[in-house]
Amino acid sequence: MPIQEFSAQDFRCLERVELHADPGFNVIYGPNASGKTSILEAIAYLGRGRSFRGAPTGSLVRHGQPEFVLFGRVEDGGRIASVGVRNSSAGLEVRIDGESGGGAAELAVALPLQVIDPDVHNLVAGAPEERRRYLDWIAFHVEHGYLDSWRRFRRALKQRNAALRAGQAVASIRGWNAEVAELAAIVDAARRLALEVATDSLEEAGRALLGSEVRFEYRRGWREGVALMDALESGTERDIQLGSTQAGPHRADLKLIYDERQARKLVSRGQQKLLASAMVLAAAETAQAALERPLLLLLDDPAAELDEASLARLMARVRNLGSQVIATSLHPETPIIDTAGAMFHVERGVLRRES
Repeated sequence: MPIQEFSAQDFRCLERVELHADPGFNVIYGPNASGKTSILEAIAYLGRGRSFRGAPTGSLVRHGQPEFVLFGRVEDGGRIASVGVRNSSAGLEVRIDGESGGGAAELAVALPLQVIDPDVHNLVAGAPEERRRYLDWIAFHVEHGYLDSWRRFRRALKQRNAALRAGQAVASIRGWNAEVAELAAIVDAARRLALEVATDSLEEAGRALLGSEVRFEYRRGWREGVALMDALESGTERDIQLGSTQAGPHRADLKLIYDERQARKLVSRGQQKLLASAMVLAAAETAQAALERPLLLLLDDPAAELDEASLARLMARVRNLGSQVIATSLHPETPIIDTAGAMFHVERGVLRRES
């Protein structure tokens, strides 16, 4: 199972909690503001090095304390590894098996996970950055070496943008075009492959949760039929005026089509949640196949904004995924409890396992 043991100290409202997880389905229930979401957020931080709620480090440290510390025993490629995170005003410190160094990428390798939370609809309704990050996560786990290529592209893009903002000569700006275009091609190809690998899972999950066909179209970030090198050359004057590069994979998007309409514009909030959840589950399924091991799936109040039938379809799909699951609920009577292998109650930041 992805995570066996977990502890958090001085994270948000949590003075100290310890969780010994079931390999299958775990449910944490309790009233609002009891610490349920904080526990999920802390577990996700151990695998991502950032908050899935977008919170800065300062707001994650318990009031009056200088830092928070997270620790977990995880299954990494058939062996048990210890993963630790310490974060404070001094920055992020990562330790894996006692060795310091590394960062968010190393955490993602040790504890690959996905999250479905009340804001998951932003994957459909939010900015293109949300969907680019989604594709990048799949590519990271499917394509060996993708992270290095993506980082090199971002560095080259940063240099070109710096030249634009500094008002450097056109020749200096164009001097970055070849490197940006070369690395962009690698990023673009990896994203296309990631989407191709995930397409069957995406379409199947969409049908299962929405009862309708869903299609996904990748928009690469510059005009089709035009080489990026040519787009950069012809767009130099516009880039100078705007102070940033307007063509490239950093402007890519994933267009979602539901019933021949753009899903992010026309479907209801509940349908957006179902469609976004289908995308998350498909990404997890794709990564599990590539890594040949189960992932950790975190569900924060999955019943929110879903009717009983929609929730039943979502949970059926979750069960069939074969991931380790940690879910939260307001009450112990909700439908998600039926599949629980372990039940935990939390109140005022104190977590206890129930028999």
